[in-house]
Amino acid sequence: MRQKKSPLGEHLALVSVKYNVYPAEVVQALINAKEAGKSTCGELSVEYRGKTKDDIIFLIKKDDNVVAQFRVDETFLTQNNDASFETYMNTDKIRKKIAKQNPDALFSTVSDLRSGMKHINLKAKVQEIPKPAQVHTQFGNTAMVVNAIVGDDTGTIKLCLWEGQISTVNLYDDIEIKNAQVCLFRGEKQVRLGKNGTLTVLNATQQIVAE
Repeated sequence: MRQKKSPLGEHLALVSVKYNVYPAEVVQALINAKEAGKSTCGELSVEYRGKTKDDIIFLIKKDDNVVAQFRVDETFLTQNNDASFETYMNTDKIRKKIAKQNPDALFSTVSDLRSGMKHINLKAKVQEIPKPAQVHTQFGNTAMVVNAIVGDDTGTIKLCLWEGQISTVNLYDDIEIKNAQVCLFRGEKQVRLGKNGTLTVLNATQQIVAE
């Protein structure tokens, strides 16, 4: 792998997608290999191969096959965090690779969601629909909004629905959200569809109205 063609972070993201490990786990394996000479990351083995003036050389193998060998600036191992990994994983190149290898991997779980994330896809169940509230918008008019509670096996999160979006879902519907974003509002994370997000009801439930 030649670092000139694309950033090292993207290389690590490609490795993580192909071999089903998180980029953060790959970086941690590099750190461990630097300290101990060798380390493992899922099915991969990482070897420390020496150091130049500014870079550390690593070799990544699966069984006896070489997966990658590259130089890493030592600051890369100490300065990267979850936010930077998210940037690498959200490039078009990586998302196409994920879609080709495993379409379901394009969907996040609720526990994965962090404020500031964009273009997220989520499958969840509608667990609560509070009474809509009327709010004043930045455009000087009023609109109805509701923060529905949706969730999966990993947790729950608020889903902000405006006007006509509110009537598209019912309690206990299974829904699929695509191209949405995660925002922080009054200290709580919430999913917003924005202009480009879509919401699809996968299997609608029938509401039972008491007579």
